[in-house]
Amino acid sequence: MSKTKIAIIGCGSIGNRHVAVVDANVNTELVAICDIDKKAGRTLSAKYDNVPYFESLESMLNDIEADIIHVCTPHHLHCKMAILALEKKFNVLVEKPMALSVIDCRKMIDKATEVNRKLYVVMQNRYNVPVKLVDDALSENHLGKILMVKCDILWNRHDAYYSDSPWRGKIKTEGGALYTQASHFIDLLVFWFGNISGAQVITDTLTHTIEIEDCGIASLGFSSGIIGSINWTTSVYNKNYEGSVTIIGEKGTVKIGGKYLNKIDYWDVKDYPLEEGIDFDDKPNSYGKYQGTSSNHDKVVTQMIKHLKGENVDMVEGEEGLKSIAAIELIYDQAKTTKIQR
Repeated sequence: MSKTKIAIIGCGSIGNRHVAVVDANVNTELVAICDIDKKAGRTLSAKYDNVPYFESLESMLNDIEADIIHVCTPHHLHCKMAILALEKKFNVLVEKPMALSVIDCRKMIDKATEVNRKLYVVMQNRYNVPVKLVDDALSENHLGKILMVKCDILWNRHDAYYSDSPWRGKIKTEGGALYTQASHFIDLLVFWFGNISGAQVITDTLTHTIEIEDCGIASLGFSSGIIGSINWTTSVYNKNYEGSVTIIGEKGTVKIGGKYLNKIDYWDVKDYPLEEGIDFDDKPNSYGKYQGTSSNHDKVVTQMIKHLKGENVDMVEGEEGLKSIAAIELIYDQAKTTKIQR
């Protein structure tokens, strides 16, 4: 059986994760990597048997044969680079967030449709064991009518997280903390409860010297009629505290918790107890001084290969990926209308 050929643009923290996953998968072949940072690119190339390294995306796309391109660059480059790859008739997997605006997401989707190629978005938290357990409970209506949902993303990002990066913390290149820290959480909220139809929002920047917010509170209304809230911050002292979703239903209450949606913190559902002895084993991605959401990129790649071959498996494609961006855009638009009095 021939291997799926994959090339990766972006050799930073998340690009390194993608390279490791592709290299470890017996059904994939890493054919090239690309980054304008020569040191990062050459170091990663040497680590993986001198895989071809390119400084220019255009050069890589012109020179390689590949089934899919992984876009693992800073947020503001996702749209441009995905479209370049699609124009060259490659399938594309883009890291979260899909892009920094609904308009850019739509451009990407339209281009994929035009050239008849696949456009996927990385949402690896959908494969977390606790998330799948709650997904089953919801889809089988064990919780009954859902009344409300609460999401908490209470994390620490030290000053160097922003100062060491030329794009983090800036409106034009990162967009806001929700794009980076909350994309996976908001993806689950709209997946389960429908699009966000309204919001009341307060944001502020309290502990970092950055353009974007480091604290936010949003009260939400969903198209399904459910009410909810999101509390987010990158200002928690010392280390990440919690990343959770709590769902209140007429027949039960559940909380996916831990720091990264990697545990069941509470489960009280009528006639539907949680099984004993479940192996959660949902470890976060580790980036040295900080940790991010789950490390299930291997599952994303495995499912993507199956989907490319026509199998009916769960993958987040462009239209689905756009929904979380629309939700984030709406939240930030509403934040502009509320000014905090000092």
